[in-house]
Amino acid sequence: MKFIWPAALLTVSLFYGCGAPADNGSSTKKVDTLATDSFKWEADQFGDTRVLRYQVPGWEQLSLQQKTLAYYLTMAGLSGRDIMWDQNYSRNLEVRKALESILRDYKGVRSGTGWEKFMLYAKQVFFSNGIHHHYGMDKFMPEFPRTYLDSLVAQSGAALSKETADILFDPTLDAKKVSLDKDKDVVLASAVNFYGDDINAKEVDAFYAAKEVKGDSTPVSWGINSKLVRGADGKLMERTWKVGGMYSGALTEMNKWLGKAKDVAENPQQAKAIGLLIDYYNTGDLKTWDDFNVAWAQDTTSTVDFINGFVEVYNDPLGKRGSFESVVEVTDPVATKKMEVIQQHAQWFEDNSPLLAQHKKKSVVGITYRFINTCGEAGDAAPSTPIGVNLPNADWIRKDVGSKSVSLGNIIDAYDLSSGASSLKEFCYDSAEVARAEKYGSVAGKVHTALHEVIGHASGQIEPGVAGTDVTLKTYASTLEEGRADLVALYYMMDPKLVEWGVMPTLDAGKAEYDSYIRNGLMVQMRRLKLGNQVEESHMRNRQWVSAWAFEKGQPDSVIVKVVRDGKTYFHIRDYDKLRTIFGELLREVQRIKSQGDYTAGHDLVENYGVKVDAALHAEVLKRAENIKTAPYSGFIQPRLVAVQDANGKITDVKVEYPDDFIQQMLEYGEKFSFLPIKN
Repeated sequence: MKFIWPAALLTVSLFYGCGAPADNGSSTKKVDTLATDSFKWEADQFGDTRVLRYQVPGWEQLSLQQKTLAYYLTMAGLSGRDIMWDQNYSRNLEVRKALESILRDYKGVRSGTGWEKFMLYAKQVFFSNGIHHHYGMDKFMPEFPRTYLDSLVAQSGAALSKETADILFDPTLDAKKVSLDKDKDVVLASAVNFYGDDINAKEVDAFYAAKEVKGDSTPVSWGINSKLVRGADGKLMERTWKVGGMYSGALTEMNKWLGKAKDVAENPQQAKAIGLLIDYYNTGDLKTWDDFNVAWAQDTTSTVDFINGFVEVYNDPLGKRGSFESVVEVTDPVATKKMEVIQQHAQWFEDNSPLLAQHKKKSVVGITYRFINTCGEAGDAAPSTPIGVNLPNADWIRKDVGSKSVSLGNIIDAYDLSSGASSLKEFCYDSAEVARAEKYGSVAGKVHTALHEVIGHASGQIEPGVAGTDVTLKTYASTLEEGRADLVALYYMMDPKLVEWGVMPTLDAGKAEYDSYIRNGLMVQMRRLKLGNQVEESHMRNRQWVSAWAFEKGQPDSVIVKVVRDGKTYFHIRDYDKLRTIFGELLREVQRIKSQGDYTAGHDLVENYGVKVDAALHAEVLKRAENIKTAPYSGFIQPRLVAVQDANGKITDVKVEYPDDFIQQMLEYGEKFSFLPIKN
């Protein structure tokens, strides 16, 4: 599970026109590993997106072996980059290669309205790893004529089929990457490349229901690493993502680098985990995937660690198939020590939660938490990146073995240090709320992330005999799980124990987080939606249904009040203690829904509170947001790791460079890390 910072809500201290290639020369800066005032944090802004940069503190303190390991793991991740593009949509690689050709070889005039609109479109596509918005899921519509694209293609030698070009300009074709609309067949309505074009949701459910083994306490993750298609005989079959199968070219290259990484692993446990990952990519065997996750979760001592695999299922409307993701990370021991008290008291959190007794774990095992600095991300983790991750996702591994949680410290710092115009004065109820956010927003956000990942996702248990949430809760599984983890964090943000343990300086930090969450969930995140749209993205849904349910349940006691002042709407929390109680009540119910597989209750909670948008309030938010110059979405240019070699090809050092041109990095990746054909 990953925690994505709701960047629509920007606070003062909260983590949160290109031309020809000749004019876009790669500008690379080498700086100290510690953050410097002169570092350029923001590189570009276009549409609804900012492109930022981050540093890698502590790099020079790593040993040569550790640097080399991080380099090999980063190369492995980048080698799988094509996979994410193809998973997002079957024509994405064709479109990307055409854009790369135009940007590289177009001989015409690179100025004027047409070129500027083309550059906007190209940047949007590169940022989202495809032609659909990375978060909103809608297809990008070019703001330039079809004839202009035809001329660009012709004058650059690019290749783009007429059928694909037609799709780009037709708003009705493959319009949404992932659709969660309850009134549609979500598989047929989603353009994501996880299912054959003629396969519907009922067929998928039936296919995997036949594979389920009742009473299996260690079920494999059916569907996590394959595309489901219809065979020549009309029956459904899986095309497995493995060497020799689908995505073979990229996985073969990844395994080359993973093999090198295994040779310089920090310890035998890490080497074992990497070896199992290689075996998994070679065979596609789901039991080997579980074995890898167990071995990976048990490696708790390595300074350099990684995430690599078909991991998160948010891009599958049915929550089964994993998007390729890679994160290479270096532990920050100082920041980790400050938060390790949360990990140490995991059992206390479980014992004192408001869950029903039968839904609490009697023994919380294997929870580890670290603050890390990432040094390379790819696939689903880039350019848009999470700020927190908790893995593995399999509930039985979490229960029997444990899990690892990380907060991406240098990503959080980059958000903090790059913050632009604040939305606080526009959307906060009063000056006291603004002051709380300015003083405690940063620490509150970090504590929320830690509680969400370490305690939230690891808490609770499913009742015996109940299947996994992809089976029981279906399309609502992801948003309910993210909301559940948020509720754990929110419930404990106002617990005096956090102050006693030194995690927070005062409960005012908890109040700042409550203010932020309600303000965002009920209002500010609407900034991300087009007028008239409903909420479909899982994280946005969970923030809305948590906030809306709490608002409604607190109305008899005016726990949260809606105030309209000078034509502007505000949500003001009047009783933080009662709001905590309400969060606890909702947490107990959401855990019950998960533990018992109560689809109807999950459906009703999400559809009644998390989907519909007040049109008048939405229009108001969009109007007020015009005063905020900072874009609502952010992502990153990745550092470049450069291996220094001697005359014999032996690595003697690995340097970190910080490119500052987004399009140039995309072109560089296209040249160096393209291992799949345009059709797979």
